[in-house]
Amino acid sequence: MRDQTVEIVVGGPLSPDLVATALEGFAVTADEQGRTHVVGPVPDQARLIGLLAMFDGLHVTVISVNPVDDEDSHPRRVT
Repeated sequence: MRDQTVEIVVGGPLSPDLVATALEGFAVTADEQGRTHVVGPVPDQARLIGLLAMFDGLHVTVISVNPVDDEDSHPRRVT
């Protein structure tokens, strides 16, 4: 199975320690609205659910999860 690239948009900033340890391999950027975009490969649904559970456990609000079309790297909004 090929990795699916996803974008997870969360409210607020993420700590550098979290980014360095739990989100290794993901691109993490902030936008002007104060949201953080986490983009990277997810090999299966279990990994995606694990990421979402991690954010939930840290009380980080997940705004959206969007599949990213690998051909043009622009996320499609699916909320």
